[in-house]
Amino acid sequence: MIEIDRTTLWLIIAGLGIGSFGLRFVFLGLVGDRELPEWALRHLRYTAVAILPALIAPLILWPRGAGGEFEPVRFSAGMATLAVAYVTKNVIAAMLTGAAILGIGLGLFG
Repeated sequence: MIEIDRTTLWLIIAGLGIGSFGLRFVFLGLVGDRELPEWALRHLRYTAVAILPALIAPLILWPRGAGGEFEPVRFSAGMATLAVAYVTKNVIAAMLTGAAILGIGLGLFG
């Protein structure tokens, strides 16, 4: 386990809090009720599409629960979720499909 000094920990927490506040303030405090340009709105539309795969891909390809080893069950669940989302354009159906395949796969092979 990594030992960390209390002062360092509180400085990190304060820094992250200031950074988080700053990011929100830029959009809510400075922009406020002003109309954003079309190019900014277009880029903001794709934020979730860009961030979610970056958060989920490591969980599928190198899961901590498996010691960082590739698991075919998780990969299959991820690919099925992607396929259902692409075909149906339904987020709930995609999530339920992935959860069902992961649950069944881990129950059978896990």
